[in-house]
Amino acid sequence: MAIQREFHAEGDLLNVKASGVDDSLADVNAYGSAIIQAALQNGSRRILCDETDLTYKLSVADTFESARFISENAPHVVKAAIVCKPQSFEDGQFWENVAVNRGLTVKFFRNLAEAAAWLDAKPQP
Repeated sequence: MAIQREFHAEGDLLNVKASGVDDSLADVNAYGSAIIQAALQNGSRRILCDETDLTYKLSVADTFESARFISENAPHVVKAAIVCKPQSFEDGQFWENVAVNRGLTVKFFRNLAEAAAWLDAKPQP
């Protein structure tokens, strides 16, 4: 089953709700590209992705390639928080490390409240 997604923009925040299974690199890259397009169309500077209904199935190599692909295509002025299932958190942190090492401001979380607080936090001087 492919990744289903819903977008809802509120000011500079793009809320994303994803469900299904990420069982192919092509589908994950299409999902990421759709988020990038929605953020650009709505002028979003912050993205909150709720992936708690999404099952991660990618291999380690494909997870790396997905993070690399998104890092090359996403605007680096966006701050993104991603919330995943607890059993997917390690995979999420690996994806995060690859993306952050390529210049993205992205972080994985276990719950929506922590993710929203991080998105709202002002950068420290």
